[in-house]
Amino acid sequence: MDKFKIFHCNGLKGEVAISGSKNSALPIMAAAILSSGKFELDNIPSLRDIYTMKKVLEYLGAKIEYCAETKKMLIDTTCLNKTTAPYELVKTMRASAVVLGPLLTRFGKARVSLPGGCAIGARPLNIHLKGFEDLKAKINIESGYINASIKKKLIGGTVILDFPSVGATENIMMAAALAEGKTEIINAAREPEIVDLANMLNKMGARIKNAGENKIEIIGVKKLKAVKYKVIPDRIEAGTFLTAVGLIGGRIKIKNIIMEHLPVVIEKLLEIGVKIERVSKNIIIASRAKKIKATNIKTLPFPGFATDMQAQFCAMLSVAEGVSLISETVFENRFMHISELNRLGANISIDHNTAIIKGVKELSAAQIMASDLRAGAALVLAGLAARGETELLRVYHIDRGYENIELKFSKLGAHIERIKSKSFDI
Repeated sequence: MDKFKIFHCNGLKGEVAISGSKNSALPIMAAAILSSGKFELDNIPSLRDIYTMKKVLEYLGAKIEYCAETKKMLIDTTCLNKTTAPYELVKTMRASAVVLGPLLTRFGKARVSLPGGCAIGARPLNIHLKGFEDLKAKINIESGYINASIKKKLIGGTVILDFPSVGATENIMMAAALAEGKTEIINAAREPEIVDLANMLNKMGARIKNAGENKIEIIGVKKLKAVKYKVIPDRIEAGTFLTAVGLIGGRIKIKNIIMEHLPVVIEKLLEIGVKIERVSKNIIIASRAKKIKATNIKTLPFPGFATDMQAQFCAMLSVAEGVSLISETVFENRFMHISELNRLGANISIDHNTAIIKGVKELSAAQIMASDLRAGAALVLAGLAARGETELLRVYHIDRGYENIELKFSKLGAHIERIKSKSFDI
């Protein structure tokens, strides 16, 4: 497994371009299953999860060409001939479950292994499966596989989600695009990635209204077509670099950012003392000269504070003046990074679902370990702030969602060295 050696950074300076959104790219790649043809996707980041989804689609019969330099991906689904996504391919990535809806609605059946991914909570798929059953699909789970089938077509209906799950909203929205009649998804997820997927599907010929709102309406169509589409920038990567400025200080230019996708994150950064200046539509300058101050945060589904930014804020607020409280309401096991932050000298305790962060003067280097994707990013930031040389293990978690994070930080004056081990087979 690769590891990072992270050296103390006195301040960031330079510019960084945000990559395409992982959380948009994965369901958009899966959406290609819905039609036979040649898709041209742009702004696809070179990430571990992207290569995993590529392997899943290729196993199903798609032919895929991807250029990591240009970020362009060509997907030819003309010869798609399988409806099973095996455990060997989906075990490492929870998002692989989004192939279930497209396979089911296009081919009338699907067999998808129960997936894996970050160990940050149960994230059960029962919300997805109940939605398919509301559209008259037959579902059973046997030997670790979800088996789904329909008679002829899915039948449109009302799907009420117990929780505004992003994955369930995406899966049901794609399935309903080729269903018979009208489908309503109530208590739908409202994240920008939902809107991006809906825009892609509508370009393919789907009839989807109100994506990004609480109730999404889908009128099923008989056929969809292959299209060209460009994925939105990654709001979580953008938020991570903004948080890095808050923690480490300095002044950086961030390109390819959509500020409207980070409303509460930006609001909180401004509140604690980070300056953010909008240069143009998708370019900002972020800076911090004085010490940041404490704040209170509660994670919520969009447009609330993103749970994917919680760990990074924990790292940043560990050196803020005063006591901060961060309540995690989305995932029940998303504080695994706190013990590692404390190894670096942070003073953080946990009371049920709330982290109590007492700001310290500075952090100091130690050997630490990433437990999941966002925890890993938070530990990179903390390592840059810590005095001395920090060694971060299990960086494969970070590679799932951050494209060349060490190289991007090096362009900002930071020093992160990747110690290579056996490479990931792509």
